[in-house]
Amino acid sequence: MKRKLPNITSKIPPVVAMAAILLLWELVSISGLVPSYMLPSPVAVCKALIGDLPTILFHAKFTLLESFYGLLIGIALAFIFATVMDRFRVMDQAFYPIMIITQTIPTIAIAPILVLWMGFGMAPKITLVVITTFFPITIGLLDGYKSVDPDAIRLMKAMGASRMQIFRHVKFPSALPQFFSGLKISASYAVVGAVVSEWLGGFNGLGVYMTRVKKAYAFDKMFAVIIFIVIISLLLLFIVNVASRIAMPWLQVEKEKNHE
Repeated sequence: MKRKLPNITSKIPPVVAMAAILLLWELVSISGLVPSYMLPSPVAVCKALIGDLPTILFHAKFTLLESFYGLLIGIALAFIFATVMDRFRVMDQAFYPIMIITQTIPTIAIAPILVLWMGFGMAPKITLVVITTFFPITIGLLDGYKSVDPDAIRLMKAMGASRMQIFRHVKFPSALPQFFSGLKISASYAVVGAVVSEWLGGFNGLGVYMTRVKKAYAFDKMFAVIIFIVIISLLLLFIVNVASRIAMPWLQVEKEKNHE
């Protein structure tokens, strides 16, 4: 019971803050300070979300596929690049500045070029998601590799361990916390990257749907899609948190010991 009480009390402030924001939003909408067609009330947004849910779910299927494929490819590329850059110092020196430069270019500027090169299918959307998600995971893994205790590596070498064994038993497990920290950022960016690319061309997806309702001045539906995207992003973060607990059970044990 003592362990559950801090968990319950820690959830009270964000719930209260969210309720206060919704209440303020509703009061502003009712008071008429902002026209309803510009800022629909939370009740109108909920009605639009429920009423258009089948259409939103249809478009969400394409956006989620683009996000999922892009995130998977981004994780694979990040693992390869971070491992190679950690193994060969010259690769780290060569590619690290290039990765930094790629993050200074706005995604809204890259998306039209990708659509021009790859067409209006899923390819440019997936590519933009890969570009968006690649950097945080790569940097997280790379920092994790570099933060490994040198004494642990020297001990493994003294025991006759190979490079692969050192990587498997010391480096990679030590880098997992940083990896999942980067993955949390990338998971939240994945859906946003897919939606941004859909704004600029495509036939299906939440970004395409948002463009259509915006042109129809149906801002209640526009806000409904935004809320839906937020819910998806929160679900992805929850999945990443669950995966991190499964992959790193020792951290959970340490937290429980600290609470005792």
